[in-house]
Amino acid sequence: MTIRDIQRFAEIRYQARAYLCYILTRNLQNHMPEPVLDHVLTRLDKIAHEVDSFEALYVVDPKGEQVINNISRKAAYATGKGADRSSKAYFYRAVKEKRCVLTDPYPSSLTNDLSVTAAFPLYDEKGVLLYVVCIDISLRDILNISGTTKLDRFSINFSKFVYALFSFALFLVSLVVFFHGIESIMFGWLNLTVTNVEELFKATILLTLSLAIFDLVKTIFEEEVLGHSKKERNGIHKTMVRFLGSIVIALAIESLMLVFKFAAKEQTENIAYAVLLLFGVTFLLVGLSIYLKLVNKKRNDV
Repeated sequence: MTIRDIQRFAEIRYQARAYLCYILTRNLQNHMPEPVLDHVLTRLDKIAHEVDSFEALYVVDPKGEQVINNISRKAAYATGKGADRSSKAYFYRAVKEKRCVLTDPYPSSLTNDLSVTAAFPLYDEKGVLLYVVCIDISLRDILNISGTTKLDRFSINFSKFVYALFSFALFLVSLVVFFHGIESIMFGWLNLTVTNVEELFKATILLTLSLAIFDLVKTIFEEEVLGHSKKERNGIHKTMVRFLGSIVIALAIESLMLVFKFAAKEQTENIAYAVLLLFGVTFLLVGLSIYLKLVNKKRNDV
């Protein structure tokens, strides 16, 4: 399981809760005159035949003690009677909210894999809590139930493959730019003259661009291939801002290099072009600042 799977669960959480709670509430009538445990077990057996994939079904009393062994298709999971579930999130949330609830993904003690639990409280006619019925299902299975088809999985894997190819190609570009930057540094140091000082400026620009491209590659690979997310709480991709900042720095260095170049060759009439480039850099900085300000304002309004 990856972070992408948890993000996908967050997107279909309400549908998953609606499905599992529908299964529980349709089979388990609440506020029954005689909600005896045998009747509950009969309904759980029916649920076990309706749900294709689940880890365990079990019943907890008002004190949080499990009153039956797990109902499961795997004999190894048919344990748990007498276990204390009072500290579990699904138990106290179901009791507190008095309705069917669905937990966030957590490591299952049965499978050591990520699972979710739907819990449904049962009351008698007087509103006294009698049992909390729970169903554990793995995160992988709940994502499959939500409608992820083989075609969807193929599309996801194909997208990862394409992003990996683009990441590799951009990484090669970053390496080429990096080695050209190193070459410019060596040429500038070995032939240190007024003219060849330009090589040092070029090296700085090339290395800055190489770093910016590498940051972009790292972001694409981590987010689109590995499923990690680097989006900040305010909705801004930190790496993208760094990438744009690197471009601005490179342009600023380029304009400074032009000033030195035209001054050395006494081409003062061409310095205006360097000044125009500086105005462009200033415009980019102002635009980036406005963007960051608007995003922060939108976050605060929300």
